[in-house]
Amino acid sequence: MGGHLNINHLMFLGQGALWTIGLSVIALIGGGIVGFVIALARISPLKSVRIASGVYVQLIQGTPLLVILFLGYFGLAAIGLKVSPLAAAGASLTLYVSAYLGEIWRGCIQSVPKPQWEAAEGLALSRTQRMMKVILPQAIRIATPPTVGFMVQIIKNTSLASVVGFVELMRSGQIVNNSLFEPFAIYAIIAVVYFAMCYPLSLFSQKLERRMGRGRSNLAPA
Repeated sequence: MGGHLNINHLMFLGQGALWTIGLSVIALIGGGIVGFVIALARISPLKSVRIASGVYVQLIQGTPLLVILFLGYFGLAAIGLKVSPLAAAGASLTLYVSAYLGEIWRGCIQSVPKPQWEAAEGLALSRTQRMMKVILPQAIRIATPPTVGFMVQIIKNTSLASVVGFVELMRSGQIVNNSLFEPFAIYAIIAVVYFAMCYPLSLFSQKLERRMGRGRSNLAPA
């Protein structure tokens, strides 16, 4: 590239931003699927399943994402399993997101009022029917605000994928800076782009929380 900051550099940063969004979507979908299983396992009637899922959550949450990324890319390569930066970053973020979403959603499921659980049992529904027809529809409503808020963390954490060579927004900024040596301008642009991606999600999450708060107030007994 070389020279001064120009449209080509900005387009390269834009491509990096698109990859940041793409990686975030991969992490959200993959982590959401695994996290849903973890959430159900955390409230399983089987003690062994609860313990195993709890160990998984504590292990992932207690390990820095950077370490998970290194293990997923360099660790697998050391034992002869070479993976692409995208695969390593996607899998690592999926594991990371699943542990946190699993705990968020577990709490949301358990926050459904106890009378709702008792009413579902009184209808002689099976455990699966109780979850699908009574508990989960209410838990989804409760879980939406914190899930949207956690998406902000997912987007920001994708910046760590640059350590395995994945060219997302942060890595593209490093490449441009190595060519231009204008760190203040380049990282200021990167900060603005991250803010533009994260701030609307934060506002949306807050709006959902306020709406839920009003809904609970209306349902509260006088």
